[in-house]
Amino acid sequence: MFSSCRLAKSLVGKGNNNSGWCSWFMAAILVVGIVAPVSAQDEEYVPEGGQTAEEAPDFSAIDDMLKLDEEVLSDPTTYSYDPGARRDPFTSLFQRRSSARREEKRPEGPAGLLVDEISVEGVFVLDDGPVVQVLSASQETSFLLRVGDQLWDGDVIRINLDEVVFKQSVNDPTALKPFREVVKKLR
Repeated sequence: MFSSCRLAKSLVGKGNNNSGWCSWFMAAILVVGIVAPVSAQDEEYVPEGGQTAEEAPDFSAIDDMLKLDEEVLSDPTTYSYDPGARRDPFTSLFQRRSSARREEKRPEGPAGLLVDEISVEGVFVLDDGPVVQVLSASQETSFLLRVGDQLWDGDVIRINLDEVVFKQSVNDPTALKPFREVVKKLR
């Protein structure tokens, strides 16, 4: 109050009755502070488009589109999730999945061999490169493989005189690489 009166004196000037001017000045500020917001509330808000509240835009078309989208998404025949090469986020990480590829019927011969089911029996060096003889536990027969041959879950990467390196495909979402190298030693 003291600083307001000092402000009033500086604006009005020095007169004989300083306390009267201060009271009148404070009363005027009080009236303006109360009347201005009340009068501003009486005005009707008009948006930039010039429409009033009674002329609000019709949102029924948008509501119809949203209902149609909900119907399409709720119908199981029209929506399906394709995870691609990624893990399905809707399946539990705690359940151990068996590989669907392992349950399929595998072809006969080297194309149906699993890296985990074979053992290295011998390595031969021929004119056109090394060849490895592997024994299959599931097919109970032996096969000759070269570098680049495809197995059911991997490839032959390298053949040395005492070991063979396979690149096995891994379907594990927590693995950094989608494959691992498996080294099988000569027995």
